Amino acid sequence: MRQAVVPAQYLQIALDLASRIAGGELPEGTRIYGRSVMASEYSVSPETIRRALRLLADMKVVEVKPQSGAVVLSADNARRYIETFEEDADVHALQVQLKELLGKYTELNRRMTDVVSALVKSRDTFSAAEGPLPNYEVPVPKNSPLIGKSIGSLKFWQSTGGTIIAIRRGQTVILSPGPYAELYDGDVIILVGSPAAAEAAHHLVTAKE
Repeated sequence: MRQAVVPAQYLQIALDLASRIAGGELPEGTRIYGRSVMASEYSVSPETIRRALRLLADMKVVEVKPQSGAVVLSADNARRYIETFEEDADVHALQVQLKELLGKYTELNRRMTDVVSALVKSRDTFSAAEGPLPNYEVPVPKNSPLIGKSIGSLKFWQSTGGTIIAIRRGQTVILSPGPYAELYDGDVIILVGSPAAAEAAHHLVTAKE
């Protein structure tokens, strides 16, 4: 979500006054109310009003006169100030977006580093092992008691110590079959495990009910 950029109060007040001057509400030569009156109008402190008027005075939009408030000097300068303010606001918004993106990049980079470290650790652990477990194929005969039953109901791993990684059914290979996958006549169970697990799986599919 893009972060909203909210200018300081004195900048908002200066922009509002400049807009009123540029729009003709406050014509050139008009005396603007004193700081206390304006502070009440905008619900801010007199110091905030002073900063807003000082900014407009620097831009030659108004002239601040001691003890008598401010006088409007130029509607053209007010319009130029508005244009400058909008350009600065756009730049500031881009800076905020850039900061936000850099923060996201830093977090993403940290997460990528964690993932790479985990992969390296896993690779080292795998390399230190004696070797990967082999795959075994166990055909399901037509008279198998497992036909029509789901993998989940068989408690295959508990019964054999092997893990089914795929089922070959004709020309189709079902990878990582879920617990609701059913076995059919002619299926070939592909599992990983020890030779003992493969032997137990063979007995399971050929056992008589």
